[in-house]
Amino acid sequence: MSIEKNEAADDLIWGCAAIAAAIGRNQQATFHLLENQLLPARKVGGRWVASRRKLIDALVRDELGTVGHEQGSA
Repeated sequence: MSIEKNEAADDLIWGCAAIAAAIGRNQQATFHLLENQLLPARKVGGRWVASRRKLIDALVRDELGTVGHEQGSA
């Protein structure tokens, strides 16, 4: 396996509990965010999976008030 594939696999967070721990939320709140597509994650084989990098990027954008807003729009 190449270094890029290892890094990509290391970036993945599997399961709602692990995603909740990564973003500092409880499992119930995280499940709500996941089910309502408010986090960049998807279900694979019935289990939630997310990229740590994409979660952080989404949360930083949200703190800046840019999630759900297109750049350049009035």
